[in-house]
Amino acid sequence: MRQLASEIEAAGKNAEARVIILKSQGEKAFCAGASFDELVSINTLEEGKIFFSGFAAVINAMRLAPKFVIARVQGKAVGGGVGLACAADYTLAHEGASVKLSELAVGIGPFVVGPAVERKIGSSAFSSLSINASEWQSASWAREKGMYVDTFTSLTELDQAINSLASKLAGSNPEAMKALKRVFWSNTDHWDKLLIERAEISGKLVLSDFTRSAIAKFKAGTR
Repeated sequence: MRQLASEIEAAGKNAEARVIILKSQGEKAFCAGASFDELVSINTLEEGKIFFSGFAAVINAMRLAPKFVIARVQGKAVGGGVGLACAADYTLAHEGASVKLSELAVGIGPFVVGPAVERKIGSSAFSSLSINASEWQSASWAREKGMYVDTFTSLTELDQAINSLASKLAGSNPEAMKALKRVFWSNTDHWDKLLIERAEISGKLVLSDFTRSAIAKFKAGTR
């Protein structure tokens, strides 16, 4: 996560870059969030804070980048993946890119990604997605709530739309885009501190017996 944050920061400083496109490999999941194996390997509060701060670093890098971040969501997004889709300035997706905030189902909660998700889709939709943690919501639902700008029936169409938008932005005034981005993200200066505080909450919860038991059940396929 920290490497990804560094790459986004580097792209933001690259004078030859006009827009940042965030995408993942393959044709299936866009991002499945935190690994269960990594979660159960956390043994101290400090380790938990450091782990979840990785998600905070990426979201803040996307927020602070002086260039628009376009997310290409070609498949399902879970937990932190939903946070990435929402932290992007403009997100396009495949019609099969359903979403789920599964954190509560394993005893944690979408604390770090929460501000980005709530900012994008509103408090009502965020609450619904957080509480109904075991159910998928369709890409059309995500589009209706504002997480996705548009959805496409094929990856070819998705890529064509992204390349077309990126080409147009490449010819736009970089200073105007930079100023507009600051407008989009106004009133989020406190996120540098807020997301770390949220990481501490998740770091504490992941150490609980409840969470460790819930993760073990998920890994065993009994939930």
